Amino acid sequence: MTLQRRRALNALLAMAGAAVLRLGASQPHWPAQALRIIVVYPPGGLSDGVARSLAERLALQLGVPVRVENRAGGGGSVGLQALARATPDGHTLAFSAVSPLTLRPHVGNDPLHGIEPVASVMYTPVLLVGTPAFSGHGFADVLSQARERPEALRWATSGLATAGHLVLEQVQVGSGIAVTHIPYKGGGQQLTDALGGQFELLSTNVAPAQLRHIEAGRFKPLAVGAPQRLDVLPHVPTFAELGLPHANVSSLFGLFAPEGTPVALLDRLNTEINRAVETPGIRERLLASDNLPVLGDRPAFARRIADEWRSNRRLKRVNVRME
Repeated sequence: MTLQRRRALNALLAMAGAAVLRLGASQPHWPAQALRIIVVYPPGGLSDGVARSLAERLALQLGVPVRVENRAGGGGSVGLQALARATPDGHTLAFSAVSPLTLRPHVGNDPLHGIEPVASVMYTPVLLVGTPAFSGHGFADVLSQARERPEALRWATSGLATAGHLVLEQVQVGSGIAVTHIPYKGGGQQLTDALGGQFELLSTNVAPAQLRHIEAGRFKPLAVGAPQRLDVLPHVPTFAELGLPHANVSSLFGLFAPEGTPVALLDRLNTEINRAVETPGIRERLLASDNLPVLGDRPAFARRIADEWRSNRRLKRVNVRME
């Protein structure tokens, strides 16, 4: 090899080495620090418990701590807005239902921006119960009382633009009744006030605490949003059976990241979250409370969100009151 060719080869090798160093600098090791999961609901509910179980599992899989931070309010929008402001480096996620993205734009609120779907986690049936303040016995009594005294019945949900709020509005649209909406910031205080009879009706999740209150006779199960009746509540009809198919809503939950997070990290997170949901401890916990684990890639999660967004346009077309 001539001296000239040797020098040219050395120059090429040096350039290649510099390119590798630049690539390594632009793609630092991940995770480089603890992860943070923003739970958009208060502590103590089903969603909070599932998110904390996922955090524990992800910490084992990734080898770094995974902290949970509750940021409740606005039916989930407060926590998602905090997520949108976070650095898009794969170290911050949010656990939320998709309803702030699929219902909020149709209820007179500005749509949320700066958020990337990462992975679906579960479908949770929406359960309607009567509290100690409700004098009826079944869903037919809800309709009759609401028609006799419009807006006298108070129906609580975990917040504006949540799945429970969607059920309420679909029931009003489908049956022609009028009730008073009582929005909360999440499920914890809502459940306490329900037991105290602060309102007559409650949209909630199917969860162990709610089922215990039903078994004890404190709550009257009236209807459920699910593809079919639940094994744990075999005598409770679905909203579809009651002639209200648009109210037959199950709430889809998943994890989100800030917009701008590198695609490679989003895909890695999707893989790790699917792996966590498939572990026996988390899967069995979901199934035991009649929640359905939902696995899939990021495009599948995005399609589910888009489908629900299109379905909710019906509410905007009929110009329901959602404040």
